[in-house]
Amino acid sequence: MADQSALPSGAEVPDEISLSIPIAASAETVFAIVREPGWFINDGEHREHRISVDGPVTSVVDPVHGTFQIATEAHEPPHRVAFRWLGGGLGEIADAPHNTVEFIIDPAGTAARNQVRLTVRERGFARLGVDEELRRRNYEENLAGWEQQLELARDLAESRHSGTGSGTESPDSSDDGDADGGTDEPDRAPTP
Repeated sequence: MADQSALPSGAEVPDEISLSIPIAASAETVFAIVREPGWFINDGEHREHRISVDGPVTSVVDPVHGTFQIATEAHEPPHRVAFRWLGGGLGEIADAPHNTVEFIIDPAGTAARNQVRLTVRERGFARLGVDEELRRRNYEENLAGWEQQLELARDLAESRHSGTGSGTESPDSSDDGDADGGTDEPDRAPTP
């Protein structure tokens, strides 16, 4: 994936990041990774998170980056999941500006080939304050982070699909009905 993390000088900060990556795995395998609230909170390495649910809000504790509040907005196995998220230290999720992160898994080949395209869309940069420099920095950092996280999701899914690597477990098809986004200890995955 080409590095697209810098905006041209003088360009207005877009409200949305949208990136895609091809993955040689089934939609179910990829969904088992991206369905976890906060799977994307990390530095491109797979880390376990402590997850607790309080009504519609999931608290995700990353051992490096701290606590984040995330609400599942959509859970449509195995093709789409969306979250509303607010970084640690900024208050309650209902009280502050927030971004929405959506993952879409589309077929990219024949079913026999098990190839999909994973797309991430993060929206809401325009709501993050009036400081253009801060919005630009957040956008560019998140864009670079999503490039890294999509690579990690691909590596995890392809290693699970091929039965190699540390994540060889199969996704649990019983998770397809979880209204909470699979927070009942789903397969763990990486974070940006």
